[in-house]
Amino acid sequence: MYITNRRLGIFSKQISYCQFVCLVSIYILIAFNSQFLYKTLIAISQTADLHWMFMLSIPILLFSLIVLVLSWFSLIIFVKPILLLNIVICSFLFYSTFNYGVIFDKSMLQNIVETDSSEAFSYLNIQLVIFIFLTGILPSYLFHHLKIKGNFRAHLTSFIKLNFFALVTCTLIAVPFYEDYASVGRNNRQLTSYITPFAFYTAGYKYFRDNFLFPPLPFRVLDDSPVLENKASSSLTVMVVGETARASNFSLQGYKRVTNPNTPKLGVKYFNHVSSCGTATAISVPCMFSRLNRKEYDSRYAQSQDNVLDIIQRSGVEVSWIDNNSGCKGVCRRIKSENIEPIKVNPLCDGDYCYDEILVSKLVNKIADSQAKHKLVILHMIGSHGPTYYRRYPENNSVFKPDCLKSDIQNCSTTELVNTYDNSIAYTDLVLSKLIEVLQASDVTDKAFLYVSDHGESLGEKGLYLHGFPYALAPEEQTHIPIIFWSNKLADSNYNQCIELVRSNTFSHDNIFDSLLGLTQVMSTEYQPEFDIFNACKAPS
Repeated sequence: MYITNRRLGIFSKQISYCQFVCLVSIYILIAFNSQFLYKTLIAISQTADLHWMFMLSIPILLFSLIVLVLSWFSLIIFVKPILLLNIVICSFLFYSTFNYGVIFDKSMLQNIVETDSSEAFSYLNIQLVIFIFLTGILPSYLFHHLKIKGNFRAHLTSFIKLNFFALVTCTLIAVPFYEDYASVGRNNRQLTSYITPFAFYTAGYKYFRDNFLFPPLPFRVLDDSPVLENKASSSLTVMVVGETARASNFSLQGYKRVTNPNTPKLGVKYFNHVSSCGTATAISVPCMFSRLNRKEYDSRYAQSQDNVLDIIQRSGVEVSWIDNNSGCKGVCRRIKSENIEPIKVNPLCDGDYCYDEILVSKLVNKIADSQAKHKLVILHMIGSHGPTYYRRYPENNSVFKPDCLKSDIQNCSTTELVNTYDNSIAYTDLVLSKLIEVLQASDVTDKAFLYVSDHGESLGEKGLYLHGFPYALAPEEQTHIPIIFWSNKLADSNYNQCIELVRSNTFSHDNIFDSLLGLTQVMSTEYQPEFDIFNACKAPS
């Protein structure tokens, strides 16, 4: 024991409560806030009239704030457990921010909470383990060996002194530099999102407040008597909710590679200018089916009222949801739904995931088993979900090589990463073509197919990877999405020509609610024809 303590050196000594809190705070400042300090320095350097003393004050102010927060979090008697846990949490947060450009706001936290185990484990790799060990676990172990001297009374006295000096420091900095901080903060609102771990805790508070502290809202039925417009004929509408498909990598959009070799042969219509409601599945999926538009969308209000599927089902259409992803995010709560289990006995599954081709047989079975005259089937793909893009397509569907066969995608070359992502898009196109062929083979009167991605993806542009960036700051790669449409009505030259003209207009997820009502021919008091993508091409009643 003597030899062990001797080797630990300074970490086997006794220090005061103040010294311990300050040491941990300094470590968190230096090790995990370099991104914030760097981005702040860049922002300040673009403003010529800011004094160098202001720049020097920023790390001092941040250190004082860390001291204040950590000392209050630990409540004097939980100093070591709370502070050491903070180091490990900061390590996870910094890894995500530094390697993927992730910003932890409320929507990102919601996405994390609603992530299933298979999706979560896809982010695990040896680099992450080594990083967490070196920057989180090992420092925590060393700090744990420090002995904090003094009793509770001495710790309380130190706590008061420490907070007093931290508050005085904050005041001395805030008073002379208030206008400078206000100016930089007003013009660079995203900077606070990089402060580790405070941005994460702030997002956690907002998520907890919105989901657990607010009283539940009474459920609101938006339309209790919607009516089918044409009951005499039969109809089948298939909507595919894509995953992480960005428009810029679709050859239908003009991408240089042929990532859509199959669907154009079937006469589909591609919509060029479409934006998503959010940059993460947990926001975009419920938002696109909600009456609320992107600017007014709030998950609490959306969950407490009808979505478009509820209204369509109430009209007499059989509505069902088949999921090959991480769930419907509450959208299918009141309709028939099925989550595909990735059992290994199925050749399309590996125990963790199933290839999207499994949706083809699921659709065939759904059509065969249903006796309903009017049907709407929603298929939720796993699509191009990262970071393990290579697990989204079978090996024999690897068109572009070499591909990136690991989850730490930031360590793949740009060529490998783009190849892998493009393979997932090409495989999605294959699956979509097979689904359309199933629809074409059905004997119903009215047939319609709609593919809409939930959000896009960053592939290293501007140092960003994956998705989930705050919408106001999100790059176009994460918000520009594809829409693919097919209908047997396209055989009519007038309808075809009309859709060809319409498809170049600007649309968003805000149009999905009314477009689904239009495609399923449901008359509702909630229907707003100006938002229906296909309304201009309807034949007059």
